[in-house]
Amino acid sequence: MIASLSGQLSSKGPNSVVVDVGGVGYLINVVPQLSASKAVGERISLQTRLVVREDAMTLFGFETADEIELFDLVISVNGIGPKLGLSILASLSAEAIRNAVASESDATFRSVPGIGPKTAKLIVVTLAGKLTPSATGSASSSEVITALVGLGYSEKQAAAAVASVGASANSAETLRKALAELSNNRNT
Repeated sequence: MIASLSGQLSSKGPNSVVVDVGGVGYLINVVPQLSASKAVGERISLQTRLVVREDAMTLFGFETADEIELFDLVISVNGIGPKLGLSILASLSAEAIRNAVASESDATFRSVPGIGPKTAKLIVVTLAGKLTPSATGSASSSEVITALVGLGYSEKQAAAAVASVGASANSAETLRKALAELSNNRNT
């Protein structure tokens, strides 16, 4: 098993990077945010998961232990393969995943392309008890983020707005403030 790779980034695509390790280039599937944040020629270290299938051996790379732990848990759900698991990590932050599972909010997972209502519910049920909500988030902020995603904002925009206004005990008040914040950002 290939657990980690360190080397020079020799090329990159929207969802992958090629890391040159001692003259051997390893193609590693990554979230688009990781690929976009790195420059060709830069030194890179990734924790990896090697997924072996009948017709292919595929590497998936992550910068943190938390991401790889979440990836392993998400792909343990029946019907979630490694590519869809990577798509979930690309669409949702670790905090959003943890809070969605803790608050049993399958709507958060339905916002990910390729995940329908049944699969979203299955993710929440399967991961219940395996993940703890993040210390920085709360059930209230998770509910507000889910509501904003339902209104058409991206999960990243919603999370940023909630973080900027701060979560209060009253979800309705937090939602009102977050909507005002998003409206102000759109007008500037």
